[in-house]
Amino acid sequence: MTERVRVAVLAGGPSAEHEVSLQSAQAVLDALPRDLYEPVPVIIDRQGRWPTELRRDLADVVFPVLHGPFGEDGVVQGHLQTLGIPYVGCGVLASAVAMNKVAMRRTFLAEDIPVTPHVWFTEHEWRTTTDHWALVKSLDWPMYVKPASMGSSIGISRVTSMEELRAGVDLALAHDRVVIVEQGVSAREVICGVLGGYDTADASVPGELIVPGDWLDYEAKYLSQAEIAAIPAVLPQRVAEDVRELSLRAFRAIGGYGLSRVDFLYEQDTGRLYVLEINTMPGFTSRSVYARAWAASGLAYPDLLRRLIDLAFARSGS
Repeated sequence: MTERVRVAVLAGGPSAEHEVSLQSAQAVLDALPRDLYEPVPVIIDRQGRWPTELRRDLADVVFPVLHGPFGEDGVVQGHLQTLGIPYVGCGVLASAVAMNKVAMRRTFLAEDIPVTPHVWFTEHEWRTTTDHWALVKSLDWPMYVKPASMGSSIGISRVTSMEELRAGVDLALAHDRVVIVEQGVSAREVICGVLGGYDTADASVPGELIVPGDWLDYEAKYLSQAEIAAIPAVLPQRVAEDVRELSLRAFRAIGGYGLSRVDFLYEQDTGRLYVLEINTMPGFTSRSVYARAWAASGLAYPDLLRRLIDLAFARSGS
């Protein structure tokens, strides 16, 4: 019998997305084909402490199912590279750029990838100015206030007045020292999965998020039992093709590898598409849309995991 590959599945971590990470990691652990892989759970606590020192004799490959700062921003990826252990997903640079909404938009704009109008400012700029309106006056209500480096809809507010804006900025600053404020648009929310190497990636069929209110918040994503997506999305063929093409362009723009989920806003009246963000380690829970998009594209969840692990070994030359 061929010796099974030891897969260290990292979960938890000190970010605000600790619980989401645990859910995602459990789904990966449950779905790894046992005839091929030996799962090694590694649960990092909220203080960032590891239960054991990660070594090559402990694992052949690492699946860092970590979301948000510390796990999705290049920190863990850099650590794994210093250890010389193959790992699933994007590298240091792509992870860092995608995690920071300001750097991500700068990258997209440089590559002529459409994004919504937005502004950003630091905590110092916000605290020291006497005219908060001056920082956002190029935008119209409603606006979305977000911490620059956070995921899972944590720290986000939809605001329609200066009073709400100030409260939203205070909430965002609890998670980051940089805040981005985006122009709200009336649009459908569309997603697309990307899978593959630097120059050989493919895009899944698009899906559409089912938004119960003004936007899909943390509770709707992870605590509600209501359906959150329609996959595949019902879109005109041209729009679906544009979504897939823009997804691959966004992936290449950040230097992506392995996997990413690209989120869009689709203005149905104008036919305009905006790339909202790219996520380098999207959720892997049973409700997560990345795996469901690939299942609708003909790639079952266990096969998806196998493909990601194969890509990790291919990058390392193992």
